Amino acid sequence: MSSHTRTRKVRTAAGVHTVQLPRQRGRRSQPFVVVVPEQPSLTREALGFVGRGLWSVRQALAPTGFAVLALGVTTLMHTIAWWSALVLAPAAFAPAVWFAVMQRSRPAHGSTLLWRFALGMFATLAFTWAALAAGFGPWAGALPLVWLLALIMAQTVWLFIRRTH
Repeated sequence: MSSHTRTRKVRTAAGVHTVQLPRQRGRRSQPFVVVVPEQPSLTREALGFVGRGLWSVRQALAPTGFAVLALGVTTLMHTIAWWSALVLAPAAFAPAVWFAVMQRSRPAHGSTLLWRFALGMFATLAFTWAALAAGFGPWAGALPLVWLLALIMAQTVWLFIRRTH
């Protein structure tokens, strides 16, 4: 019997299937052994279930993802360089400038004006929070409460907007 066709005995744990791939021609290396467990663990099943659930509603949870990302980024910015708050502080005025430019170029009335104003105020709140969190840390004082209330407000409005449009 040739060494190319002979199967070798491989020790495996109970309940594990092994699949041997044939040796590649021209190579003098050991064959690859792929070990596939018979049944995934309960932890793997639970993580897969949660992951599939989150993936299916990923667009509905966009504000939550951005809020968690902002929390992580401001934590990192505070840890590395507290003075980054001085760079972020002028961004708090950007929504007011945007609102003024939009009202001048395309004047709005009624509900459109209300939505623009609300969006500008929320963006001002978010940028101000980011600057303060980068400077003092996201867990300082009332910043966690402001972050949580802004997250709840943004997520609620996002879900209503997605339903109506």
